[in-house]
Amino acid sequence: MREISKLNGGWTFAEGFDAAKVAELLQGETVTLPHNAADLPMSYFDERDFQRPFTYQREIAWNDAWAGKLVRLRFDAAMADAVVYVNGAEVLRHRDGYTPFTVDLTDRFVGGKALVTVHIDGSENPEIPPFGGRIDYLTYAGIYRDAWLEVLPEAHIASVKIETPDVLAETKRVLVKLDAPGPVEAVLSDAEDHEIARGQGTGEISFDSLADITLWSVETPALYTLTLTLIESGDRLTQRFGFRHAEFTPEGFFLNGERVVLRGLNRHQSFPYSGYAQGKRSQERDAEILRYDLACNIARTSHYPQSPYFLDRCDEIGLMVFEEIPGWQHIGGDVWQDESVSNVERMIRRDWNHPSIIIWGVRINESPDAEAFYKRTNALAHELDATRPTGGVRCITDSQLLEDVYTMNDFILGDFELPFSNRPRTSLRDQQEVTGLPKRVPYLVTEYNGHMYPTKAGDPEHRQHEHVLRHLDVLNAAHDPDAGLAGCIGWCMFDYNTHKDFGAGDRICHHGVMSIFREPKFAAYAYASQRDPDEAIVMEPVTIWSRGERNIGGVIPLIVLTNCDEVELSYADVVKRVGPDRSRFPHLPHAPVVIDYDHFTPDEVTAWGESWHAGRLRGYLNGELVIERDFPADAMFERLEVAPDVTEAEADPSDEIRVMIRARDQAGNKLHFLNEPVFLDVEGPAKLIGPDCVALADGATGCWLRLTGERGKIRVTARLRDKIESVEIAAL
Repeated sequence: MREISKLNGGWTFAEGFDAAKVAELLQGETVTLPHNAADLPMSYFDERDFQRPFTYQREIAWNDAWAGKLVRLRFDAAMADAVVYVNGAEVLRHRDGYTPFTVDLTDRFVGGKALVTVHIDGSENPEIPPFGGRIDYLTYAGIYRDAWLEVLPEAHIASVKIETPDVLAETKRVLVKLDAPGPVEAVLSDAEDHEIARGQGTGEISFDSLADITLWSVETPALYTLTLTLIESGDRLTQRFGFRHAEFTPEGFFLNGERVVLRGLNRHQSFPYSGYAQGKRSQERDAEILRYDLACNIARTSHYPQSPYFLDRCDEIGLMVFEEIPGWQHIGGDVWQDESVSNVERMIRRDWNHPSIIIWGVRINESPDAEAFYKRTNALAHELDATRPTGGVRCITDSQLLEDVYTMNDFILGDFELPFSNRPRTSLRDQQEVTGLPKRVPYLVTEYNGHMYPTKAGDPEHRQHEHVLRHLDVLNAAHDPDAGLAGCIGWCMFDYNTHKDFGAGDRICHHGVMSIFREPKFAAYAYASQRDPDEAIVMEPVTIWSRGERNIGGVIPLIVLTNCDEVELSYADVVKRVGPDRSRFPHLPHAPVVIDYDHFTPDEVTAWGESWHAGRLRGYLNGELVIERDFPADAMFERLEVAPDVTEAEADPSDEIRVMIRARDQAGNKLHFLNEPVFLDVEGPAKLIGPDCVALADGATGCWLRLTGERGKIRVTARLRDKIESVEIAAL
């Protein structure tokens, strides 16, 4: 029987690296993984602070219970170019910063211990993807994912690949492909652990004629479990999977035979202050935000494989995934390309059983055509996994199509405003204009907006207004049933830290529909409002509600992002009810309500110099009032909100809890232009990640708490002006 335990605690960390001392005990600080080698401020820092060597070390004591077994140390990821030494001898080098690597310790215990030393090089090595050119994101150094101690029987199951062919047939099949040294018993169970079928085989096991199987989908993400036991040794391995059929066609994307318009956002795996080094809860929460808060049905892992915890949660909640290899525009030489091909294999072998993954990205993001190189990446992907298509994200037209799906970053909406441009406002190009092919092909838009219209959380209302419209315009175009699109994935989910060559000069790309703390900007509700109203009612007006914030003044036209049938606006003694704007947004599942001068005259709501009044919005669904919002004429700072993602959590020192802080007015609305400092205090078994004094942006800020591993009550207190608010979280 295999034993796998987390080995995140008790590591020693030091800056620099001395090859002459890898057999000696390291003098440094004791840290817990995931770990960021060089913590940075949120803005205006020098990214070279982490582009240097670091050393991690841990002593592992022998256990007599391991006699006759294999002992291995697995790292889920380390950035980057990791070299591992055991008792002073180099045993492994892993150059990819995003996939796992395993060190065999079995015969390396000396005097009852194994001294493991890991050299991490944070520099941008031009022989390793994604480096060699410029990349619009940071690659924070450190052992930033979990480490695991694996104790296995000498005879053990090395890998399993699960396929579900013919899921649209009346009865279902499961094909299990095994790398194991002998016969294996397999038990198939449902989510309630009820046994469905049992079988045995060597190399391959097939389950046929399975009835009453629930297909994995966005609405019903049904997961099944396969428990495999190697008969010779009793080694046991469990693997979750789902029954689903994903197909890209020239007419669009089909999941289990039904047309689904893919609607999503790109996600980086970084966090303020801690870089890449955040654990399970943070990864899962990002998946939940995408699926539940933003009503997305797909995420793209830009531009590298991401945490298994993120993918596991996508499996559980029905969030589809476009996963791609590391890279950004640049293609290196032969050594670089060989490493990239290896990246394809490592990504697919790690993740091929995730039902959420519907396409492999096997081309370097926005790179030029490279026929020989991309024939290799596509051939390998098809050899390893014939059940999924490949995609290759480009930003150039008339590009050679070697993949199964033409995936395109379409920023045409930004071109209409360029100097000397005669192009009218265009949301998305016709796919044949892009491909240059004589007929339509499977086609997916993988980025839009982003750097074409960066918008900070606290930007003026008129810029937020345009930011919203640009996202709505593309979403509407992507939902056009005659466009032949699989869908669109916007750039991007949240603001992120980047190199000096990009962003706003503050080392932040303000491209997200959310802030760096995952707080929604107005554009986030362009996505959230597309959800089914049976799940949640959304009604978010794009306004600060003031007389003089906009050019000229007033709040008209007023965009209300909603899934209601009608919205009623009351101002002074004037009340008008307005329906969705189907003239401009005919294809959206839920078009916004746009209240303009066709509904209110200037004298009724915007006359300059008159008293400014409160406003009230009411949302109606099927004629019934379902939501109501008030906007005071004299918004005042009424209360401070302190909102943790959870109020109970396992006391795991390798995990974190997000806490959001918001300034609210007397009606509960955020005070978007209250940008003063908030002072934070944390008591109990947790530590603050980042500073204890943070400034609001768009009326909100946030922080993450790193748990210490001890149980007890955590108390978080925030203070702004004369307002003090506290919240308690139980570490269990």
